[in-house]
Amino acid sequence: MKTPLLGNRTFYDGVLRIGLPVALQNLLISSAGIVDTLMISTQGETAVAAVGLCAQFMSLLFSAYFGFCHGGVIFVAQYWGANNKQGICRTYGLMISCMMFFGLLFGTLAVLAPQAIMQVYTDKAPIQQAGALYLSIVGFNYPLQVLAYGMSALLRATERVRIPLYASIASLLTNTALNWVLIYGQLGFPALGIAGAAIATLISGVVNLGFIVVACLWDRNPYLFRFSEHFRWNKAFLKQFFAKSSFIVGNEAAMGVGNMILNAIIGRQPAAALAALAVFRVVEGLVFAFFRGFTSAAAVMVGKQVGSGNHLQGYTDAKRFVLLCPAVTLLVCLLIQPFRAGLLGLFSLSGEALYYGMNILAIYTVFATLRSCNWISNDCFRAGGDSSFGTILEIVCLYSFTLPALGLGAALHLPFLAMYCLMYLDDVVRFGVVLWRVNSGRWLKPVTDEGRAALPDFRALLVSHGHRLGRRDEKLYVQGTPSSDKKAS
Repeated sequence: MKTPLLGNRTFYDGVLRIGLPVALQNLLISSAGIVDTLMISTQGETAVAAVGLCAQFMSLLFSAYFGFCHGGVIFVAQYWGANNKQGICRTYGLMISCMMFFGLLFGTLAVLAPQAIMQVYTDKAPIQQAGALYLSIVGFNYPLQVLAYGMSALLRATERVRIPLYASIASLLTNTALNWVLIYGQLGFPALGIAGAAIATLISGVVNLGFIVVACLWDRNPYLFRFSEHFRWNKAFLKQFFAKSSFIVGNEAAMGVGNMILNAIIGRQPAAALAALAVFRVVEGLVFAFFRGFTSAAAVMVGKQVGSGNHLQGYTDAKRFVLLCPAVTLLVCLLIQPFRAGLLGLFSLSGEALYYGMNILAIYTVFATLRSCNWISNDCFRAGGDSSFGTILEIVCLYSFTLPALGLGAALHLPFLAMYCLMYLDDVVRFGVVLWRVNSGRWLKPVTDEGRAALPDFRALLVSHGHRLGRRDEKLYVQGTPSSDKKAS
């Protein structure tokens, strides 16, 4: 149990090998969002606000399919640690099938009913019209985006992180060039404005997916194209997969609906506040890029150790991530602060919108640190096989604290910055609880035979060092009988 909590060379080698490429990939994706918003900002605050609200609909799509993706990653990472190739293939097949259902559903809604979608997010007609035009085009990209995300998740979980990174570089270059051509009407093309931005996003999505497919064919990826093995599901596997994934799916669905309600409330704020919030969410991607690198590294490193039965190493790595991720998040936020005015000025914000943006970035420094700690903890829980605790806690806190507080704030006509602070109320409530859960070790619930076999000894080790597992778990795991192991799993 006495291992260096700040980590050793092996730990940081893993973080850099897995997390850095993912962080760079997400940084490129965020850069694409920044480029989009910079170029669209020349079309006015209405266009910026419209694209920002369209991004929230895309976030709802992400919530719908991410649960199946992350549920699949739990299995892939642990099967990777146990060197179970058939398990990886059938997990990917089931994962991508579930994800694509939502990609097609949301794509169809965006293309056929964009006006109705925008009416949910705002009551301002000009923003609705601009957003509907953007959605009707970019909706064709949703299935492509989902497929590319699922393939990238499998590549990252099996420690093949470079292909998604290179695909993102190609996509960013394509998106930037086409934005310049289609938004402003360069090289003989008409100036299409916000519609041009949507077309550029669609084409860059095709490039992203095409690059991944071609690169994986060239690399002879052992999992992505074994189609006959993708659908070899049996009843026991389906039951285990959905038992683990259902909590994550339910969490993402509930969070997606909750965030939709949250955005609908915030969407009634002044137009200047909405424009500032849209720009902030693009800048937030810079912080989120680093965060996603850590979560991907945590999912692979913790899941791999738990799947192979090396629970003490997985437990220790999780505690290291919970310290490291918030520290890096805080550092990145502090580095942004001196450049707030110049950064926001790039997006043509001025007057009231600039005032809101400056204050949003200052407030975010505190809440981003708390949020990253909560999120990395939950990702470690899921990597260890515990998909229920963090899920239930997140949903309960959102619906019991944040949404009622925002509803009350709207009824009392609180100023926008006060409403913005209330958006993070659930993170404040959860913070202490998730730290306790990480330290308890109760979240290690392997899905592999190797992991389950090693679990009783690890639980007994925790108890011998003063950790409380709960009366039922202590009795079962200290005895360490096979029947106890089966019940506890």
